[in-house]
Amino acid sequence: MEEIEERSTIVNDPRPVVRKFQARPQREGVGALVRRTIGRFELKYFDPFLVLDEFSVSAPAGFPDHPHRGFETVTYMLQGSVTHEDFEGHKGTIDAGGLQWMTAGRGIVHSEMPAASGVQKGLQLWVNLSSKHKMIEPRYQEMQSKDIAEIEKNGVKVRVIAGEALGIKSPIQTITPTMFLDFTLQPGAKLEQPVPKSWNSFVYVLEGEGIFGNSRSSPTLSHHLLLLGLGDGLLAWNKSSTKALRFVLVGGEPLDEPVVQFGPFVMNTQDEIDQTIEDLESCVNGFERAKYWQSQANIDT
Repeated sequence: MEEIEERSTIVNDPRPVVRKFQARPQREGVGALVRRTIGRFELKYFDPFLVLDEFSVSAPAGFPDHPHRGFETVTYMLQGSVTHEDFEGHKGTIDAGGLQWMTAGRGIVHSEMPAASGVQKGLQLWVNLSSKHKMIEPRYQEMQSKDIAEIEKNGVKVRVIAGEALGIKSPIQTITPTMFLDFTLQPGAKLEQPVPKSWNSFVYVLEGEGIFGNSRSSPTLSHHLLLLGLGDGLLAWNKSSTKALRFVLVGGEPLDEPVVQFGPFVMNTQDEIDQTIEDLESCVNGFERAKYWQSQANIDT
């Protein structure tokens, strides 16, 4: 007898899985291990997302002093803690479950280094900025784990990093409209999560295995990214009888603008990239404090 797929009541046009990528380990920074999906040669850009890394780092490895311009970095800690320090004097520690949403804008030089013994793990997402926002002043939005909006219903728990889910909203203000949701589905649970139709979206599986798009799809394991096609939302199932499923759902409004990237600089034209390199070398136009600054972590080494 043919299986009859369960009808959704919230999502009327489920987004299908259109591509699947396994996150392979590579080295970044100084000795840090990252599993990169967006931002590698098979998937250079998924508008408006530039990079997605699942990182794993132990001291003395890390991400010492380096610049950024033209986008935002979102750091979400899964285990351990990382200390952040920049050339404007901003310094803090992101602990497990905590979040930093950094708008680099016209320019930041900073470091990100382990703040505890053992292995520190987390996700870092780079979100592109439109041409009109690329040169705005840098800013930070930071939240401890206890302050992140969280709710559980019918075996589905969500931590709302950005956007809205299950009736709760995040206070994070996104310049490029973005949703970032951390879901945990208990065995047998099902999720229906709306996503604006015009947005691009993806799933990254952290733990367990899940079924996404339709109930007859093959299961997806951890360290895999799924690009979602058109539709008004995501359907997901945990059909395991014993293990929880944890994944992030990320979506954003496409910018539909040219992208020229040179490492940590993301602009719209090559001339703007050339100007950015000149600004950094000359310590002007947002990089004034780079001339004499070193992070404490760099000085200590």
